[in-house]
This record gives sequence, structure tokens and C-alpha cells, in this order.
Amino acid sequence: MNKVMTHKAGRNDSLSVLANVKHDVSAVLPEIRARARQTEQNRRVPDENVALLREAGFFRIVQPAAFGGLEQDFESLIDLAMMVSGACASTGWVCSLAAAHQWLVAGFPAQAQRDVWAADPNALVCGSYAPSGTVVPVEGGWRVSGRWSFASGCDVAQWSVCGALLRSGVEGEAPMAVFLLVPSSDYQIDDTWDTVGLAGTGSKTLELNDAFVPSHRMLPFKDTCAGTSPGAAIHTNPLFRVPMLSSIASCLAATAVGAAQGALDSYLTATGRRLTRGAVAGGNNRMAEFPTIQLRVAEAAAAVDAAQTILLRDLRATMEMATRDGIASVEQRILVRRGQAFAVTLALQAIEALNASTGGQGLDISNPVQRAWRDVNAVGRHISMNWDAVGTMYGQAALGLEPRGQY
Repeated sequence: MNKVMTHKAGRNDSLSVLANVKHDVSAVLPEIRARARQTEQNRRVPDENVALLREAGFFRIVQPAAFGGLEQDFESLIDLAMMVSGACASTGWVCSLAAAHQWLVAGFPAQAQRDVWAADPNALVCGSYAPSGTVVPVEGGWRVSGRWSFASGCDVAQWSVCGALLRSGVEGEAPMAVFLLVPSSDYQIDDTWDTVGLAGTGSKTLELNDAFVPSHRMLPFKDTCAGTSPGAAIHTNPLFRVPMLSSIASCLAATAVGAAQGALDSYLTATGRRLTRGAVAGGNNRMAEFPTIQLRVAEAAAAVDAAQTILLRDLRATMEMATRDGIASVEQRILVRRGQAFAVTLALQAIEALNASTGGQGLDISNPVQRAWRDVNAVGRHISMNWDAVGTMYGQAALGLEPRGQY
């Protein structure tokens, strides 16, 4: 924390702050990359990776300055998230979401923010967004029980955001989707995570049994999606008026794009010096001289470049709109969702081109291109990144229909 605070106090210029953090994050990537296989085997992100990124200032990027954060923007966070994901996609997924959740906590009422950070400014928050469990209203809040799955990074978090539905009791009135903020002391972790992709994210299941959640630890989903959360009225930086699905969902896409870039880097290093072996004859030919290999490299590089450009461009435009107009338009929110899902589609295109030509060496479970192939495909399975769902939502809006989906 002292190191990050020095960055902020000593450099008022945002570019200098970001350059400092980017330098420090870059410096720890070799160590994170060296632990990528261990991360998969342990099925969770190592505490050492979290500590390295914390010291580099990664988790402060979009945290409010009132609690020691740097109050930068999501374009900066996503740029860094792609770098980390290039070294280890599981670490990139968990840690970028944990960093983005610093911003999400800032959307809650002031007392909830103090609950999280007053005692521990370094506290991290995981999340399970899908509404689940049973929520019973009681005096001063709710009693909550149930199971929340896919809580990425719960092993390294001190709090969790859990999705829930609050029912008004009025007949015919639809329940309100909300986030409830719960400390780790109030839930148990059920180790249900054993997967072929993003294996190191530790996206396990949280189990709550009659936990009390005070009323100030509730955030309506519609408010944070619109950029009108309670915290947006507390923190003056337009960063906190950026819609949630324009910001946090970009972390998911960044993992896929970063992993594809990391795979391309590994592929170029390995293939540039690789000679064919040949079953009986035909060995000792340079792989780099094969036109098919050259085309796969070009396709992957172009797809990754386009995906990176789309993600960062859309985030920049959203921040500019929030700064200029006070809120991002529905049209911009849907455009960002299109970009996120299409960026993942491009990452899938890139990684398929590379993985298909790794040969027998690519079958080794520790092969970084193969690992990225599994990880990028896992990102593509996430409902928020499903191109069919997001693409049709954009098409509906573009054709003047009511868009159906989350934006």
C-alpha cells in the first residue's frame, strides 16, 4: 500500500502513475508465467501472484482515491489485464475481476464501502452474479441462505458480491435483481471447481446459511448497469458513472485476448527455431519457412490486434461519454457489449489458428499454446461473451427493435 500511495502522492499526472504501475506489473510477469502450470494444478491462483500484483498497484487502478485507490479508468485496467492474462489466463481472470470489484464496491452506499476497506484497505472481493438462494427480509436487512457458484478467486478474497432477487411482496410486481455484499466469515467455500479451461481460477461455490446482510450492503443491478449507483453520487470522478456491463465484463474479454497474445508470443518463440522431425523422412525443415505457418501467424496476429483495438476503443469512448454527458447512452452500452463478445470471437479465431499447427508437441498439457487454447475456449463459454446472444441483441437494437439481453 505504501508503494502505491507514493506513486499517487509523488505524481499527479495520470500517465506517470500508469507508467509506474505498468512497469511494476511487467516486472512480475515472468514469475507469474513460471507458475502457470502450478496454478492449473492447484486449481486456484497462488497467493504469491496476488501479492506481486498488489505490490505493483494493480488492484488500485479503479479503486476510489478516498480509500487509497488511483482512480484511473477501465481502459488502463483492461490494458494491464491483457498483459497479465498473457502470462497466466487464470491469474488474469481472477485478478482483473478482483481489481474491477474495487470499482463495484465503490458503487455501494458509503457505509458498505467503509465496511470493506476501513479495517483492511487491501481487502479483495470475489463475486457470483447470478441471482440465487433465499432472501428473507428482517429488521435492518435480510437473512440469506443458499449456494452461489462460479465465485472466481474466492480463495484469495475477503468479501463476496452475491446476486439475489428481492421480492416486494406486492402481487404482480417483478422481483428486483440486486447485489449483496457478504464477508468471507459468513460463507463456506465448497470446492466444486475442476475444469479443462481456466482451471486455476478457483471458481468454486459459496454456501451461505442464514447469514445476515444489513440493508446498506445492497446494490440494485439496474442502477449499476445504468451508471447511477449510490456510489456515483459519492465519488465525483466520472469513472464511477461508467455502466457495470461496459466495464467489468470487459475483464472477461481481456482474459481471452491477453491469453491469445501470450500464445502468439510463445508460438513465435518456439516455431521460429523449430525443425520438423519427420516420421521417416522429411525432417530438419524449418517450420518458419512453411507458408501455412506464416499465414497462421498473420491470422492470429491480426485477430489479436483487432480484438485489443476494439476493447480499448470502446472503453475509451464510454469514459469520454460519462465525462461529457454524465452517463453513457444505451446505444453505447450495447456497442461495448458487441465489442466484448466479438473480441472473444477474434481471440478464439487466433488461438484456433495457432493450436492447430503445434503438432505432437502441442499435446503436452504444459504447452503454453494448448493451455491458452483451453483457457480462451473457456472464456467463450461464458454467457456474457456468447456471440450469438450478444450479437443478436446488437442486431435488434440496430434494426429498431427492443434489445433483449443484458447491457
